[in-house]
Amino acid sequence: MPRYMTLVRWTQQGIARIKDSTSRLDTARKAAEAAGGKIHDWYMLMGKYDAMFISEFPDDEAIARFMLSVGAQGNVTTLTMKAFTEPEYRKIIASIP
Repeated sequence: MPRYMTLVRWTQQGIARIKDSTSRLDTARKAAEAAGGKIHDWYMLMGKYDAMFISEFPDDEAIARFMLSVGAQGNVTTLTMKAFTEPEYRKIIASIP
């Protein structure tokens, strides 16, 4: 399954309810699994972004639906990028004419 990296920023609403953020993460993990995906790793960050996670979903449409449903709750804004593993990277590079 494709992997994705998502950068997260708390909104004003999300930071005002920061103590609820661990339960929101637990809920997000369950929602990801219900959508056929999995959140593998989650990190709190220092800097421009507040957190990031690495996930796996069946396809781009599945993660798009998941991220839209997460964003619609109003606690975070996100930036999601498709990630290629090292073997996928090597295959892509090897296929360049």
